[in-house]
Amino acid sequence: MPPEPGLSFAAAFAPALLDPARSTPDGVTGPNGKAAGRRYDVYRNNVTVSLIDALAAVYPAVQRITGTEFFRAMARFHVRSNPPASPLLFEYGRDFPAFIAQYEHAQAMPWLSDVARIERAWLDAYHAADAAPLPPTQLSAVPPDRLADLVFIPHPAARCLRSDYAAVTIFAANRDNAQASRIDASRPEDALITRPEFDVALRHLPPGGAVFAEHLLSGRPLGEAAALALQASDEFDIAANIAGLVDAGAFTSIADGDPS
Repeated sequence: MPPEPGLSFAAAFAPALLDPARSTPDGVTGPNGKAAGRRYDVYRNNVTVSLIDALAAVYPAVQRITGTEFFRAMARFHVRSNPPASPLLFEYGRDFPAFIAQYEHAQAMPWLSDVARIERAWLDAYHAADAAPLPPTQLSAVPPDRLADLVFIPHPAARCLRSDYAAVTIFAANRDNAQASRIDASRPEDALITRPEFDVALRHLPPGGAVFAEHLLSGRPLGEAAALALQASDEFDIAANIAGLVDAGAFTSIADGDPS
C-alpha cells in the first residue's frame, strides 16, 4: 500500500527544518506554484528559535551561568543534531546535559553539565505524579529487629544526583537573580530533589548520603543500603540520613523485604 500523501509530504518536509544546509524540499511552493525557498527558511528559523527558547525555559540556571549569547549558540548546535522526539516541549532537551559535557566551548566549565542534570531533574520532579509522603510515625512503629529488612517505596518526584563538582551550590546560586558569590567549584556535592507537596526542594546530601539514597530509591533493603554507605564514607550517620530522607518526602511507604 503506498504511503498517504500527507504522510509522505511530512516525511520530506520535516528533515530539512533543522539543517540549514539542506535545500527546500520538493513540493514546497508558494502562491501560484512559485518557489518558496525564503518562506521555508523563515519557517525553519522559527522552528529552531522555538526549540532554543524551550531549552532556555528548561535550563535557566545554565543560561545565567553562560550568558544568553553563549547559551543560544550552544543550544542551536544541540537543536540541529538532536531533533525533538516528543510533541511536548517540556520533554525536549533530556540529552542536553550530555551534549554540554561534549561541547567543545564548554570544556572550561566541566561542572556545567552536572548543573544541567540537576536542572532537568528539578523539572521532572515538578511534573512528577502527586503522592502522599511517608509519615515519620510509620517508620517509628517498626520493631528494631525488622528495620534492616525494610524496603522503601520512592516518591515519584524523588531523584538523587551526584557530582564531582559543587554543582548543587552553583545551581542554587544561579536559579534566581541573587547576587553571585565566589564558589569553590572543585568540591564534590550530591543532591536530593523531592516534591512532597507543591514545591520542588533541593537538598545537599552528607557524606555517604548519596550512596544510601540511591540504593534505597532503587529498592535495596535498609540494612544493605546502610552497609554500602558506610563503605563509601566512615562519616555516614544512618539515623540522621534516614530521618533526613523521610523528612524530605523521598518515600511514600515501606514494606518488609524479608522473604521469610
